[in-house]
Amino acid sequence: MPHDAAVKTATPVPADHLMGVYNRAPLAFERGEGVRLYTDDGQAYLDCMAGIAVTGLGHANPRLVEAVKRQAEKLWHVSNVFRIPDQEKLAKRLTDLSGLDVCFFSNSGTEAVECALKLTRKHHAANGQPERIDIIGFDGSFHGRTYAAVNAAGNPSYVEGFGPRLPGYVQLTFGDHEALKAALARPTTAGVILEPVQGEGGARAVPDHCLRGLRELCDAHGVLLIYDEVQAGLGRTGKLFAHQWAGSARPDVMALAKALGNGFPVGACVATAEAAKGMTVGAHGSTYGGNPLAMAVALEALDMLSDEDLLQHVRDVAGFFTQQLEGLKARFPDVIVDIRGRGLLIGIKLTPNNRQFMAWARDAHLLVAGGGDNCVRLLPPLVMTQAEASEAIEKLERACERARAELKAASAA
Repeated sequence: MPHDAAVKTATPVPADHLMGVYNRAPLAFERGEGVRLYTDDGQAYLDCMAGIAVTGLGHANPRLVEAVKRQAEKLWHVSNVFRIPDQEKLAKRLTDLSGLDVCFFSNSGTEAVECALKLTRKHHAANGQPERIDIIGFDGSFHGRTYAAVNAAGNPSYVEGFGPRLPGYVQLTFGDHEALKAALARPTTAGVILEPVQGEGGARAVPDHCLRGLRELCDAHGVLLIYDEVQAGLGRTGKLFAHQWAGSARPDVMALAKALGNGFPVGACVATAEAAKGMTVGAHGSTYGGNPLAMAVALEALDMLSDEDLLQHVRDVAGFFTQQLEGLKARFPDVIVDIRGRGLLIGIKLTPNNRQFMAWARDAHLLVAGGGDNCVRLLPPLVMTQAEASEAIEKLERACERARAELKAASAA
């Protein structure tokens, strides 16, 4: 049999050969362009998920495609035992933009968080206080899927069945200021980790005055402040970093990823030199982290994401989205409970089950993400136009009409 004939008649590998860890929607996409994804039979879907806040610059962005092509023809990988010049360029760019000092490059957000957690404990050990190991986190948070990251978040569904909980991770109720003050004052506390805007937790934004107050408390007790900006950072809220809305609330450590590679796996842990004082030779490492291909893509992406015209565009489209969503809420008070979030990290708290609502949105050819507290999240590419945002509202309205009809039918039954 000729080779090409064998290819044409080959049976696809069935999905039951994959570990069953994902609750997948019954869709597969062949290609993407801008804010749209296309199935192999040509059906178009408006993408308000962006790979869960990843493809901020849109699918198949021409500048990023060209960056991949250029670098792929030169060098993909080299060990971190050698200098990687584009790491140095990207680290300089990130530290200039953030006001921090040093970077470690990883392959993902959870690896960036892992580095931040290790760095925090190492900092205190280097200061002669190895007993300071406690990391304070909050309910509803999400910091990734490594073992330390799931313990830092403490979501029961992510830690159960994996053996004993790791010591030194403390979860507090979101917004419980008195408990936070008490926890920060303990002599074993090393750091506090939070998302300036929670993503998976239901798009809950930490008020600006709370971020400023937390910065002051951390300074008073010698505790490192870690921001997980994997989802909320890099332009998603209309500022390059979400904490910048609060002014004087700069972190000691910050985890970044997702939009940094626009879908190419890359993450970064950025810190002050003082916070990272314990991260000496051999303290941490990565085989693939900071590889030349990832750095070439991230340099191009960061140049685009940090452009003030794009950030202003995000603020403008987010304002339009919020206004239109409030109108939708007024028309469907039986379906929509609340609109929350910041910038283009938008949460819609619902009366009907959020997973069912996601399916109704898909029926309207709109892709939205799930979230905690029975929310769905809108996380569109940052390049979405107002016309495309208006189209998303129309599709959401159709999903709301479907939800209303289902709710009425259920109450009549």
